[in-house]
Amino acid sequence: MIIGAINGDEPTVRFNLNLNCTKCGKKVPGGMLTSEKYYGSYSFMLEIDNFKKNYLCGKCRDKKRINEKIPN
Repeated sequence: MIIGAINGDEPTVRFNLNLNCTKCGKKVPGGMLTSEKYYGSYSFMLEIDNFKKNYLCGKCRDKKRINEKIPN
């Protein structure tokens, strides 16, 4: 997954996050990619923190989408 914007031939950084689904707690792969300039910046840290707080695994994300489509 790409975090932030990467311009054409800008150098990139690959990194791994320790990710767990915020709903079911399942551990998920956390391979990420970002630009060298953006990596380590304050806005990068804020985005990663927010991403970890709101991450849903594929199953939980699909359940949420299905429940939103079905009117109660």
